[in-house]
Amino acid sequence: MSLLSPSIFKAYDIRGIIDKTLDAEVAHLIGQAFGSAAIAKGEKAVVIGRDGRLSGPDLITALARGLQSTGVDVIDLGVVVTPMVYFGTNVLGATSGIMVTGSHNPPDYNGFKMVLAGEAIYGDAIQALYQTILNKDFKQGNGGYRTHDIKATYLERIIGDVKVARPLKIAVDCGNGVAGAFAGELYRGMGCEVIELFCEVDGTFPNHHPDPAHPENLQDLIRCLQTTDAEIGLAFDGDGDRLGVVTKDGQIIYPDRQLMLFAEDVLTRNPGAQILYDVKCTRHIAPWVKARGGVPLMWKTGHSLVKAKLRETGSPLGGEMSGHIFFKDRWYGFDDGLYAGARLLELVSRVADMTATLNNLPQSTSTPELQLQLAEGENFKIIAAMQANPHFPGSDEIITIDGLRVEYPDGFGLARSSNTTPVIVMRFEAENPEALARIQGAMKQAVLAVKPDAKLPY
Repeated sequence: MSLLSPSIFKAYDIRGIIDKTLDAEVAHLIGQAFGSAAIAKGEKAVVIGRDGRLSGPDLITALARGLQSTGVDVIDLGVVVTPMVYFGTNVLGATSGIMVTGSHNPPDYNGFKMVLAGEAIYGDAIQALYQTILNKDFKQGNGGYRTHDIKATYLERIIGDVKVARPLKIAVDCGNGVAGAFAGELYRGMGCEVIELFCEVDGTFPNHHPDPAHPENLQDLIRCLQTTDAEIGLAFDGDGDRLGVVTKDGQIIYPDRQLMLFAEDVLTRNPGAQILYDVKCTRHIAPWVKARGGVPLMWKTGHSLVKAKLRETGSPLGGEMSGHIFFKDRWYGFDDGLYAGARLLELVSRVADMTATLNNLPQSTSTPELQLQLAEGENFKIIAAMQANPHFPGSDEIITIDGLRVEYPDGFGLARSSNTTPVIVMRFEAENPEALARIQGAMKQAVLAVKPDAKLPY
């Protein structure tokens, strides 16, 4: 591939389509650029790993060679979940890492999630790697290479600390993503009986897509809970950094409600602490956190952005509607679906009726994420115009940290630019269907005032 596509350098990671915008040659260049950045920060080694995608072996081999050519040593963890690379940067004496993963994208995608000198890199730092490649401004050296099996250390660290109060019977659905190589062993190690669904790692994802954010991907798990004596279901995305939860009666407990349960627990050990959540989350989080002595802090969407804010504020817990949950309490502050699942099991094992406990977490009528499809770059212009002149009669507050979140006495409406695709992401929540329709109508008017021909997704 002679041409490097700038389109693969996204807001939070690098991601492309195999043999169209991403191949071994590009992976080698990324290794050279990242290795050069690591050396500039005084780093000596970089931890790498890959998920179960078919393109992974070629990409990671080329990435390692690129890194070594700059003089950094490579510690290759092999096939792991993304959180194991993050874990490695906390325990292996190297604070930089790259995970080769396409996350929850289709099988022909792959990419790179990166930690540089202990910080998740995003935005300008990712663009700087692109510039380094364009300028061929690479350090020269001859770094070493070794493999390292981190599984036992990782599992022991969780099993040694997170304890269930009684044996549980659970079902896990890994959607043939890489979490399948570890989830069963982790939860059995904690004392659970585990029914495994689609835990064979298969980069073609033959059963359903490994993305628990979408209800259609949880139907197999819901059926399993209906037809077995499993008490709760856990689902994971393609690289294991996001968690989905299903109750015995088939209810989906979305991540913003999971976060409430976690916040209640974390605040018992960290009284008065800040709890972070992104703009897509339910408005029930703030009163819930305040009632338990914590300080709610709404922040921008994006796992790298939430991680950076967590570091800045010293908060013990953060979460995103997409399913990234960040524990700094008893853990390292990175997003880890397997670990979040363990902490959830610890909490629900203590209550008499876990289904009731989970279903009783506050909730309102809400929409899933709705997407207004636009031309490249158009999404940012529309949001900027809407922010410049917001007009929402009857609203309590207009929050503009990430798009527009318009708060009403009985709900909220959100419109924000995706940082990865040319869409405006919209989400609505209200106390009843009438309020939901009213709030959606107000947001529709605001969009049409800026772009009269917009085709709204509702």
